[in-house]
Amino acid sequence: MKKVLRSFFLIINYKTVIITSLSIISTYTCYRFGLIAKFPDMLVGVAIVFPVVFSISSAYNRRELALQRLSDFKGHGVAIYYAVRDWPSDKNNDLPGRIRILMNEIAGHMRTMFTNHHKKDWQAIEHTIYDCFSKLSLLTMELRNVGVQAGEVSRISQYVSKMIIAFDNLKVIHAYRTPITLRAYSKVFIYIFPIIYGPYFASTFQDYSPNLEYVMPVLYSFILVSLDNIQDHLEHPFDEVGEDDIRIEEQDIVSVMK
Repeated sequence: MKKVLRSFFLIINYKTVIITSLSIISTYTCYRFGLIAKFPDMLVGVAIVFPVVFSISSAYNRRELALQRLSDFKGHGVAIYYAVRDWPSDKNNDLPGRIRILMNEIAGHMRTMFTNHHKKDWQAIEHTIYDCFSKLSLLTMELRNVGVQAGEVSRISQYVSKMIIAFDNLKVIHAYRTPITLRAYSKVFIYIFPIIYGPYFASTFQDYSPNLEYVMPVLYSFILVSLDNIQDHLEHPFDEVGEDDIRIEEQDIVSVMK
């Protein structure tokens, strides 16, 4: 029950209350002064619902792609650890432990970077992550000293390269989101529509029983603002606020490295 309520209040928030209140005031004012009009209903679907649904679908696809890239990152990291642990003929070395520390450090910096909303901080964290990748690359070269053949070292270096590519893909997904102009367009219409449609809602008062006149402006406001809130949560898949967010857990990544 608590989880259901938490999910509910993620899409029904203060913006819902504000827009609903303004739409009710607008409708009452129009009815009070006789300002009525029959606006076409299809305008809602064409101008608002379709762009918002398109944005939600786009954000969801980005989230799914991010999950795949995170799996690539984790999978290649685990493959490197197993190779460092099992391939050397000389088992008396500390390379596996150092790999675990580096993986934990990289994952921790990634989580910090992707949950940080200030882009000016990203560059410093990104440089730190690439320093860790550099250490990881240098560490793989030490495998030659413990009996790993050059061809096998080259294969492990390819795993490091694929981890870097996976990280860069995650960074791009985080930085480049749904077109800003489309989001701005959707938000403007979502927030002003229930207000400017006051004359239309006022014209429908005779179609409802007493005390039900404000059902339509309330429903329209709830539906449109809720869709916008859903889009906002999907738009930031790493901020760890929404129910569908991606959480980069360092312990989850290194827990299988035993």
